[in-house]
Amino acid sequence: MTTYTDRHGATLPLPDAAADARVRSDDRSHVFHSWSAQAAIDPLPVAAGHGSTFWDYDGNAYLDFSSQLVNLNLGHQHPDLVAAIQRQAGRLSTIQPAMANDVRGELARLISEVAPDGFEKVFFTNGGAEANEYAVRMARQSTGRRKVLSMYRSYHGSTSTAISLTGDPRRWANDTADAGAVRFFGPYLYRSPFHAETPEQEAERALAHLEQTIQLEGPQTIAAIIIETVVGTNGVLVPPPGYLPGVRELCDRYGIVYIADEVMVGFGRLGEWFGIDAFGAQPDLLTFAKGVNSGYVPLGGVVISDRIARAFDTMPFAGGLTYSGHPLACAAGVATFEVFRRDGILERVRDLGERVVEPTLRSWVERHPSVGEVRGRGLFWAVELVRDAETREPLVPFNAAGADAAPMVAFAAAARRAGVWPFTHFNRVHIAPPLVIEEEELRRGLRVIDEALAVADEVAAG
Repeated sequence: MTTYTDRHGATLPLPDAAADARVRSDDRSHVFHSWSAQAAIDPLPVAAGHGSTFWDYDGNAYLDFSSQLVNLNLGHQHPDLVAAIQRQAGRLSTIQPAMANDVRGELARLISEVAPDGFEKVFFTNGGAEANEYAVRMARQSTGRRKVLSMYRSYHGSTSTAISLTGDPRRWANDTADAGAVRFFGPYLYRSPFHAETPEQEAERALAHLEQTIQLEGPQTIAAIIIETVVGTNGVLVPPPGYLPGVRELCDRYGIVYIADEVMVGFGRLGEWFGIDAFGAQPDLLTFAKGVNSGYVPLGGVVISDRIARAFDTMPFAGGLTYSGHPLACAAGVATFEVFRRDGILERVRDLGERVVEPTLRSWVERHPSVGEVRGRGLFWAVELVRDAETREPLVPFNAAGADAAPMVAFAAAARRAGVWPFTHFNRVHIAPPLVIEEEELRRGLRVIDEALAVADEVAAG
């Protein structure tokens, strides 16, 4: 029998219809949800979670194939993280950021030790959007310039500057907040805006386009270029060989700060401490959040190169947060490092990605007419669904809603009925389970996705 612990500490069995009704009522009456038309949603009440699985109040189990929002790297209710938070809460629950704190300093040291060489300082934020916001502020203050370049296919957060830099449609209603935002096309070979036919051509042409954008905008006006090391929600777009080193060279040539947004891929998602380690390039500022402590307590930050940090040795940094480096969050972060090293998390991510996920997904391209391309690394993959493999017409239109989105809605519903909670965006399903997922769970989840693709195949065949 599956049980859960309620807010009073009582252990109760599932299903629990009364609790379900109470949670639904409170939520629908009083909670205002993000990115939603409030009357059009019906959020699932979640009762409990453990490892790679969570349960609703009806007792239904769901394999969490999205790690919630690609942040739950060590899974639900990891005992080491829970215990670290409990110990810290019993000793020092909070302290202002102007004072020194042992777990804050220890976590900053641990992060700097796995960051690229020459990154010794960490500024802590409450999450990824703020991390990108403050990285941009550091770039602007240290260069005296204003403009920041970002990709059209990107997501950097929903605070004012971060949403202005975001490329996907969530920006449209919010993109007047920062006049210094300029967008460009990044590499995306499957739908190449540069008519490239090989990864090498895509990298070369994308870099030429970026340099032209720099020149037309005026290099002396550009503070930074911000790039998700692997574009996340907008496609799991893995950069072709040479692209990120080419960005580094352009930044050096024109005196521009290179910001690597690692909010989603940092801390193991690609089988590396930081995703940038896999691509042979070094940024000037590196942002993180999500996986640093699996979101058990909100935490993000900026790892700062020594060159940028020195600019603030005598010039005060104009920024701060009441909860910067919150002790409860940092305690969970320190425990995360301990778990990663003890349990060989990076190694198992690389192994499962190469041995299980990649060959399984590549077989889908041959067997499913709706699968146009699969791409990814580690435990971070995208399956791009199409109506026609020859024309590459997406299964649903860009930014589809209502009836236009029905095929993806039906696919996701089929996966959920079979006990897997998928991550879908536009015409893609993303494979992003917790990094601690057991191999049998991973294979079972992939089988469910495989079977649910029959829904998309029917559309492709029609």
